Amino acid sequence: MPILINVFTLLFTIIAMECFSWFIHKYLFHGMLWFLHKSHHQKAKSFFEWNDLFALFFAVLSLYLMFTDRENFGYRFFIGLGITLYGLIYFVVHDWFVHRRFKTFKSNNAYLRAVRKAHKIHHKNRGKDNGRAFGLLFVRKNLLENQ
Repeated sequence: MPILINVFTLLFTIIAMECFSWFIHKYLFHGMLWFLHKSHHQKAKSFFEWNDLFALFFAVLSLYLMFTDRENFGYRFFIGLGITLYGLIYFVVHDWFVHRRFKTFKSNNAYLRAVRKAHKIHHKNRGKDNGRAFGLLFVRKNLLENQ
């Protein structure tokens, strides 16, 4: 039973991170933290951008949670692991596939094309206000149907 609870905690954390990421992206990144996030909406001047500090914050948080619960592998460990796995998914889908920071990942998968299209809709607006499509993994049904 503990294994099932740990798997549930892990999967719940990954899903919760997508919801939480949507919320903080819409209300914090395009709000009071715009001074960091705007680097992501501008043409890249280097490989790294100020926006990458958000990934660093979540990496430190997840490592802290896993480290503090490393002896008994309790719920904090699996929450930290879920944050880490979401970060890996985010990196592969967002940075590697959508923004092509590495030019090696292309796909004709309808879901991935819809994710990329939704993100392009988001980036069409280069400013702080009037943004759309703040999530990453959950895309509107009409974007999937048009693929």
